[in-house]
Amino acid sequence: MLFRSLEICQFNNGLLHRSEYIKEAVRQGSGLDEDRNLSPSAMQKGWECLSRFAERLADFEPYQVRAVATQTLREARNRHVFLDKANRILGFPIEVVSGREEARLIYQGVSQLLPPSPQRRLVIDIGGRSTEFIIGLNKTALTLESYRGGSVASSMKYFPSGELTSTAFEKTQVADRKSTRLNS
Repeated sequence: MLFRSLEICQFNNGLLHRSEYIKEAVRQGSGLDEDRNLSPSAMQKGWECLSRFAERLADFEPYQVRAVATQTLREARNRHVFLDKANRILGFPIEVVSGREEARLIYQGVSQLLPPSPQRRLVIDIGGRSTEFIIGLNKTALTLESYRGGSVASSMKYFPSGELTSTAFEKTQVADRKSTRLNS
């Protein structure tokens, strides 16, 4: 997770209206080691963020809150260690959603902000550790795909020193093509 975000909305006349949005840079995915375990410091950053969110959600009922985790926790082999404490801190269960469910939720959010149209739309979300592609019509997602690999994961792997080289770009392109074939 590049960011943790808390979005509070009111449902009115069939539409969601955002009343509050809090976003924190956590970069928890950078705390995954080569064995895909979250480091203690990455877990601590996540717990601290969730503690701040819990303060804001203290007056909400369970049916009013949906907390989801995405690619970092899909990958983390020790996610149960993080989630056991995270659920207690937040006060609500955190659901690790599939890539396609993440894509559906992204489209659902984007489509709330767009005017109706007879044209199909392509929505692309480049996250920290995954990238979602969604084709939809108005508020309905028709085709959903999620690919492992996002901006943070790629930059850490292929550009660790921040130096942009043609060799690093070539390696990134090869890996992206391979990932696309694996997810087809």
